[in-house]
Amino acid sequence: MAALRTTASRLNRIKSFHVMALLDRAKQLESQGLDVIHLEVGEPDFATPDNVVAAGVAALQQGKTRYTAPSGLPELRRAIAGFYRQRYGVDIDPGRVVVTPGASGAISLVTALLFNAGDGVLLADPGYPCNDNFLHLLGAEPQRVAVGPESAYQLTAAQVEQHWRGNTRGAWVASPSNPTGTLLSRDELAAIHQAVDAKGGALLVDEIYHGLTYGVDAATALALPDTRDSLFVINSFSKYFNMTGWRLGWLVAPACHVEALDRLAQNFFLAPPTAAQYAALEAFSDASIAVYEQRREILHRRRDYLLQALPALGLKIPCVPQGAFYLYCDVSAITGDSFAFCRQLLEQTGVAITPGIDFGDHQANHHVRIAYTQDLDRLALAVQRLGNFIAHYREA
Repeated sequence: MAALRTTASRLNRIKSFHVMALLDRAKQLESQGLDVIHLEVGEPDFATPDNVVAAGVAALQQGKTRYTAPSGLPELRRAIAGFYRQRYGVDIDPGRVVVTPGASGAISLVTALLFNAGDGVLLADPGYPCNDNFLHLLGAEPQRVAVGPESAYQLTAAQVEQHWRGNTRGAWVASPSNPTGTLLSRDELAAIHQAVDAKGGALLVDEIYHGLTYGVDAATALALPDTRDSLFVINSFSKYFNMTGWRLGWLVAPACHVEALDRLAQNFFLAPPTAAQYAALEAFSDASIAVYEQRREILHRRRDYLLQALPALGLKIPCVPQGAFYLYCDVSAITGDSFAFCRQLLEQTGVAITPGIDFGDHQANHHVRIAYTQDLDRLALAVQRLGNFIAHYREA
């Protein structure tokens, strides 16, 4: 039998994370005995709270192992709607909530719902790179817009107006954002939505890092007035709720689109993981929220420590991040090649961080992302190693 020698041409547009090569190398170095401080991975270092784990285990022991409805357990959809009511004062119909296998499941549904081959979608550069790849799978076109400190690395309503093309069908924003941790205010969200809506497009809002903010609360786009049928909000149990490996997220969509989303879900993944959904019900309990809030304060202290320590080493932080658990650092005074810098840093010191080239093209070689997903003692050790490295760093 002849071997299959060709694959779909769309694969040529799907790029790997550069940080994965660094992570593979980090694992090799660890196997050789090097102490690696992992500040590159975008997931909290906290385990899922014990009571949430217990709820998932109990569901398994009670035989709750069959498929649920494609859009998720009705009680979980109600719990998510209740969370918006309690935390944001926003009333949404639980029928608008679609539970998905991770936020990636929500993204696959909403992009398949909205965009045809050739359609364009505006996104900030820098930004989360996987969004581009979801669009590429559909033959759609990511239309990246260069953003910088002047807009807190966020897309603006003026840029939506300026960069909207004949084939543009939507805009995609994130608040808090990855890699910068910056927020969009309620007024900014409203202006962007108005600009997109006036063009007859859809606005996708990534709120995956909601709950992880410091000194300010993030505004949910669901609180905007007159959102009609053009606003879609993506969220996840991974970050604030510390459930990355459980693979559970959700999408809040206009009611008129839920039937189509349910139909897509039936075909894409049948249903979200059942045990994870029962665990997630417990994630909304008072006991769980108390744990999450304590952990948020821990992240807050870590952020503040690095905000003081890193600039002293020559790493500029143009915008103080108000959310997530990342610092997006300007290293242009040190290097013009962020990947080479990160690679040498790992090899020589065991400190793993992410090069800016993983998040787009705009000044990407002049930036790195540092995740504060280690305790303060480990962060202090990483700063010490980083300082020694920079003092002797020479570009090849």
